Amino acid sequence: MAESPDDTDGRLPAALRSVTPGTRSRPNEGMDMIGWGMLAGLLVLLFPLLPFIVIVWGISKVTDALTPT
Repeated sequence: MAESPDDTDGRLPAALRSVTPGTRSRPNEGMDMIGWGMLAGLLVLLFPLLPFIVIVWGISKVTDALTPT
């Protein structure tokens, strides 16, 4: 019976070599709050720019409609 190269040295595959116990996935409330805070900050910063964004978008739509393709 032929042995595979992983079986010859008696070590586990690289994915299983660890001295720490495995952990299960769990929610992280602290990072969740940081994410929501960053979203709120971006909205506060970008909300005053919304009229300018709409104006630029509108101008681009008008120029696309008026220029022949």
